[in-house]
Amino acid sequence: MEDRDLLQKLKNPKTKRYGFNLLVRKYQQRIYWHVRKMVIDHDDADDLVQEIFIKIWKNLDKFREESKLYTWIYTIASNECLNFLKKKRNRYFLPIVDVSAELNQKLEQSAYISGDEVQNKLQKALLTLPDKQKMVFNMKYYDEMKYDEIAEITNTSIGSLKASYHHAVKKIKEFLISD
Repeated sequence: MEDRDLLQKLKNPKTKRYGFNLLVRKYQQRIYWHVRKMVIDHDDADDLVQEIFIKIWKNLDKFREESKLYTWIYTIASNECLNFLKKKRNRYFLPIVDVSAELNQKLEQSAYISGDEVQNKLQKALLTLPDKQKMVFNMKYYDEMKYDEIAEITNTSIGSLKASYHHAVKKIKEFLISD
């Protein structure tokens, strides 16, 4: 179903719940993996996805259609991920290095993460990146988004995104070579 059809259902009080169910079905898996790449832990990602869709439900009336629906959804998901990681650091008074170490441990222990050694090394390299840099890398590399889409989601200039992606790739290469 196209987003414009979804939006028509979401605007109609009689079909709003049905439209929302369709929206969840359409975007749940994509949002889950977007979140999962940021927070690593399946349970945390699962909880965050639920919170994201609750936030979407509560704010449907505020969506002004100035951007694409998926852009709006990804923006909410991205912000929730960054807020989650920030709260996690603040809650335990952990520097980013300790949060990365904790996520690295979860990565190694997770029954939900499978893959070859190269993929695991890449995931460990991503954990060394600042949150926003990791998000830009994930959106560009894994989600294959264009810079203009990422710019709209993150409210960042394309030039900054290109620089951020370049720095992320450079840091990942250095990590993989040194490991």
